[in-house]
Amino acid sequence: MRKIAIYGKGGIGKSITTQNIVAGLVDMGRKVMVVGCDSKADSTRLLLGRLHQKIVLDTLRKEEDVNLEDFRKEGWGKTLCVESGGPEPGVGCTGRGILTSIGLLEQLGAYDEEVRLDYTFYDGLGNVVCAGFVMPIRERKAQEIYIIISEEIMAMYAANNICRSIQKYAASGGVRLGGLICNSRSVDREDNPIEALAEQLDTQIIYSMPRNNMVQQAEFYSKTVIEYAPECQQAQHYRNLAMAIDQNTNFVIPKPMSNEQLEKFLVKFGLLD
Repeated sequence: MRKIAIYGKGGIGKSITTQNIVAGLVDMGRKVMVVGCDSKADSTRLLLGRLHQKIVLDTLRKEEDVNLEDFRKEGWGKTLCVESGGPEPGVGCTGRGILTSIGLLEQLGAYDEEVRLDYTFYDGLGNVVCAGFVMPIRERKAQEIYIIISEEIMAMYAANNICRSIQKYAASGGVRLGGLICNSRSVDREDNPIEALAEQLDTQIIYSMPRNNMVQQAEFYSKTVIEYAPECQQAQHYRNLAMAIDQNTNFVIPKPMSNEQLEKFLVKFGLLD
């Protein structure tokens, strides 16, 4: 089983991209489980066709005897969907909630060999701001990391920060960076800084996903593009991305920049005065 975590700045499209990648892998015959690591609990909505009805932390708060079937639901293509959820507003830490959820999944046998999973995907939180948010990296739950990127300043800042975390835990946990996924905004010369960032980090752009309104149309109906419009060009792009990940063998310990180096980098490409 390959264990993959998808990261990137908040609002860059991690959840939508993750679910469409998963749909592409399912289309290839892979068995996949998705574990949402965001308190919004929307990491599986497109696969389930609705918001997840029971999140792990809510189930733990309300029930004494907990079974996998209480919170693991079957989605499109027989995907297995789990939402960690988060603490009550103003109380507790989302990172600790993720730790609790994944621990419970292990305890209840969600990763056991008889389940025959090909992949587990962790839809990560936004920017890395505390150790809890990188729990899948820190606790060896994720082996491969992919970062959603655009040419925006904060997207690049987040990607560099995430690479710092990967570098920190690479020796002890074996985690590696699989590459950057460019989520295009269709602005002028957006490829140049992203290609340069990949070179600086010593990684690859595993795919550049074009902007297409079909993504929003499918999301409106709570579906992945592959389910909503399987013959459209955007669906094929997601299949191509899924295949690129499935066949990827280029995993590295990234080489993140210091804050000073990153600032100079952003100035060079006119992203910062």
